[in-house]
Amino acid sequence: MKKRTIKKILIANRGEIALRIMRSAKEMGIATVAVYSEADRNAPFVRAADEAVCIGPPPSKESYLVIDKLLKVCKDLKVDAVHPGYGFLSENGDFAQALEKAGVIFIGPSPEAMHIMGDKLSAKEAVKKHGVPLVPGTEGAVADLKEAMAVAKTISFPILIKAAAGGGGKGMRIVERESELKEGLERAISEAENAFGDGSVFIEKFVEGPRHIEVQVLADMQGNTVYVFERECSIQRRHQKVIEEAPSAVLTPALRKKMGEAAVNVAKSVNYVGAGTVEFLLDANGDFYFMEMNTRLQVEHPVTEMISGLDLVKEQIKMAQGEKLSFKQEDLKIQGHAIEVRVYAEDPTNNFLPDIGTLTTGRLPQGPGVRVDDGFEEGMTIPIHYDPIDRQADRTRGHARGGHRPHGARHRRLCHRRGGDHLALLPLRDGPQQFPQRHVRYAFRSGPLPPGAAGRHRPGRDGRGRDGGGPLEGRGTAEADPRRPSGPAALPVVAES
Repeated sequence: MKKRTIKKILIANRGEIALRIMRSAKEMGIATVAVYSEADRNAPFVRAADEAVCIGPPPSKESYLVIDKLLKVCKDLKVDAVHPGYGFLSENGDFAQALEKAGVIFIGPSPEAMHIMGDKLSAKEAVKKHGVPLVPGTEGAVADLKEAMAVAKTISFPILIKAAAGGGGKGMRIVERESELKEGLERAISEAENAFGDGSVFIEKFVEGPRHIEVQVLADMQGNTVYVFERECSIQRRHQKVIEEAPSAVLTPALRKKMGEAAVNVAKSVNYVGAGTVEFLLDANGDFYFMEMNTRLQVEHPVTEMISGLDLVKEQIKMAQGEKLSFKQEDLKIQGHAIEVRVYAEDPTNNFLPDIGTLTTGRLPQGPGVRVDDGFEEGMTIPIHYDPIDRQADRTRGHARGGHRPHGARHRRLCHRRGGDHLALLPLRDGPQQFPQRHVRYAFRSGPLPPGAAGRHRPGRDGRGRDGGGPLEGRGTAEADPRRPSGPAALPVVAES
């Protein structure tokens, strides 16, 4: 296997993930190149790079998503490799292929692996051959209502209709009875066509009371693959993760090993190279099912780094250079427990919709075990063109507490307005005196999830809240049951605004 030395990396992304990648690259003595839109001209990640190039107007489709512009920068600045971060082109096989053709290393898996895992049906077909458990359902796209009805009767209601090319809850419908199937199928197909340009949908058995458990994997070019434990991502809102923790509070060592080995088999099914995440549904009986594989670094990767001691970005770069993993599965140990919360630029007075404006005050949490990955600073304007995620704050506790899940006021009050190392989550338009009047309740403690795990804001059959959406949903995933408890567990629940 021919090794290639990476001396200069272009980060095809923005904000906090661009800064995160630059930090590891610089520690390895690698030069960095930032690309930015006109809206990001004064952003911290632009100043932090060794070189920076403006690639167009604020809209992503005219800047960050234009492959030809990125290729030109690579050529002009003699870039050795590109790190895609997450979002944008991070899971675009055509981008990886174009870089490969241009002689530039893509820090990620092969285009072939990305294409297979990017389609839920082809992904299921690939992992099935390796004995990875799948949710009962169709093996291919549903042709029509007649076939859908036959499948539904075979696996029994309730069922879940899902877009083959989908994600983020789009093109997804829960159907509880036969009379709802026609409407549910039509809506799922329509949403899938509008969101992904592909109306293909398939049917799965609706999993009762699931949890969202994802496993981090690393695979080198020599065929060595390891799992770096799991992350629990069951607290979501609008099908997007909000709170993540590692390790999961509900996995036994035996189940952790079983799920980890299944994740390794998923990676091997497509000859995966690099860092990837395999997502599973875990039901109340301890059975788990493959959901999908994310062929990139995850937003929530810091919690894995905090309990494993690894720098996942450095590992990505090393594997992209052709280096062999410097450790084996038995060398990896869980060290403590970590929780991450994502901070969004949203307006709680307007159903938590994305918000823009000037970040007039920013006070970051500090103290032992606290990590903040962010891309903004005081005085900056939050642009309207991109994802509203502002930063992530992570907190870990080590073996001084036996490596158990954090308890106590500090962790129950992660969203408190003030105090010590607490994380401040303030609406942009309101001052700190107004925030407590929002009547936010916190129940960030061990205990079973309530039915639907979303307080009064339970998700409806279309995934949206019946009484206005609600700020958070403590659910297994988009597939979580809006009617039933989510089983035993120790998961945080944040409810009601």
